[in-house]
Amino acid sequence: MSLPLVLGNVLILGLGLLIAYQAFRGYRRNGSRMMFSIGVGFVLLSVGGVTGCSTFELLGLSFPGMEFLKTCLIGTGMSVISIALYR
Repeated sequence: MSLPLVLGNVLILGLGLLIAYQAFRGYRRNGSRMMFSIGVGFVLLSVGGVTGCSTFELLGLSFPGMEFLKTCLIGTGMSVISIALYR
């Protein structure tokens, strides 16, 4: 895996987790379930976003299996955020 790809994935994961952390702080401060759900959604989106070549190499998944995992994580994260925003 190339260094720019690794650095890009680390940056994406870091930004997503920073947003999730801020959402969890808002949840603790206000007790808002919506903020908790948004935090969970961003964690799932962040992990799903960086799932790719690293998952293929580390877990030994096949390419279709890797893409299925990535799609499930991103779809679940978006669903959790959407549900939270509509409640």
